Amino acid sequence: MTAASATWIGSISVLLWGTLALLTKLTGGQIPEFQLMAMTFTLAFALMCVRWFKGGHTGIRFAKQSAFAWTIGVVGLFGYHFAYFKAMNLAPAVEVSLLAYLWPLFIVLFSALLPGESLRAQHIAGAVMALVGCWLLIGRNSSGFSAQNLDSYLVAFACALIWSSYSVLSRLVKSVPTDAVGWFCGVTAVLAWMCHLMWEQTVWPDGASQWVGVVGLGLGPVGIAFFTWDYGVKHGNIQLLGTLAYSAPLISVILLIVFGFGEATMAVAGASTLIVSGSLVAGKTRNTETAKTVNYEAV
Repeated sequence: MTAASATWIGSISVLLWGTLALLTKLTGGQIPEFQLMAMTFTLAFALMCVRWFKGGHTGIRFAKQSAFAWTIGVVGLFGYHFAYFKAMNLAPAVEVSLLAYLWPLFIVLFSALLPGESLRAQHIAGAVMALVGCWLLIGRNSSGFSAQNLDSYLVAFACALIWSSYSVLSRLVKSVPTDAVGWFCGVTAVLAWMCHLMWEQTVWPDGASQWVGVVGLGLGPVGIAFFTWDYGVKHGNIQLLGTLAYSAPLISVILLIVFGFGEATMAVAGASTLIVSGSLVAGKTRNTETAKTVNYEAV
């Protein structure tokens, strides 16, 4: 498999993350954050268990990874969501989202530190263009940053650092197969259930549409998306994937508009132009390069 193919696989995650807002809307917004996190990561683990079962084994061999790989996986998956939910509880959602969505830009910047990678002007230009588009999209309803919410802003900033670090550091353990992410999801689910039982009151989905939302989240944005992202950042064009990630909020808004939960505005049109243009600029740097052959064993 080539690096280009791995990048396409990674981009599936962006498409699935684009459904996050719509599926969350279907859940009704009544399920506590850590309970929802626990339920969806449990489904993600179950999804990988099905893969192992179809392969005729239990997947235990994929749990035998180095402490470094386990730290990257669990801190990345659980740490990001823990910090994100905490920030959301402390400050307005719009401002938290603006800061949390610095992670794609950080991926582009941090990737320059990886062996064999280099950071070009086009990478930075494309990522910044997409970032401006993302902020235009998310920030149109912002009431502005406030000094009294500084602590929560720092937690939101930590979200960006955690997820970007997880994505870039995963490149250093590319020999770890994507199946191992199933175990990282399982541990994340256990930790989320513990947080839920300590801090929240259980609220089960009420009705078919809410269950569709929960199952959809567990199979898509939380399930398959983390598996395809793992393969993409390990073997694909990580700078391009970082820039493409800014398409996720755009896809979310478009889906909400299509399903009647939002309306088309000039801000959406402007954001679309900037995000798409930024992705094209970032991707241009690899168009003339020969595709690299990568190890297929992780899929």
